Amino acid sequence: MDDRLFARSVSELTAHDPDLAALVAEHGIPPLWLRPPGFASLVLFILEQQVSLASAAAAYRRVLERVGTMGPEPLLATTPEELRVDGVSRQKDRYLRALAAAVVTGELDLAGLDALTDDEVRRALIALPGIGRWTADVYLLACLGRADLWPVGDRALQVAAAEALGLDVVPDQAALELVGERWRPHRSTSARLLWHGYLARRGRSETPLIVLD
Repeated sequence: MDDRLFARSVSELTAHDPDLAALVAEHGIPPLWLRPPGFASLVLFILEQQVSLASAAAAYRRVLERVGTMGPEPLLATTPEELRVDGVSRQKDRYLRALAAAVVTGELDLAGLDALTDDEVRRALIALPGIGRWTADVYLLACLGRADLWPVGDRALQVAAAEALGLDVVPDQAALELVGERWRPHRSTSARLLWHGYLARRGRSETPLIVLD
């Protein structure tokens, strides 16, 4: 997805969906949040699991300052104790080292993911410790630019959908899957619009896109 396709999908969604049209009228259109595909983005996504964007970004920057270049070999050259000082938990340290080792050994071919289908990418990523459906989906959406991704495991997206649609109950993953059906084949764009509204309603200025190097 590029800026032109993003703008077109926003136009199509808002022309046919009054809830998204109202969301855009109130909060505007977000930038096309993208991250470069590759190891560094996966590191950041792992750090973002179950913590705030700001907390994960701070830990990422500390690790980056330590290693110089966010690559698998420099990361493997660190010790768990060093990364703990940088704000990386023991569990996430294991996940990051497993990712780095998979890239070094060729078990995970990051460069080849773009040629795979969404489900094939999910299988390749979820095979690694610490990478589940959420991490795989946001990588597909933000790094590979897939147009119809719907990360049902994202708590902010669940809350944002409830707020935008006036739902009495925040949908769980199964319910959010059904909610998203109305926005096919533009669910990646609808997710971006909902996230933007979620952040705007809370007066938060952070962006899912940070400098990775």
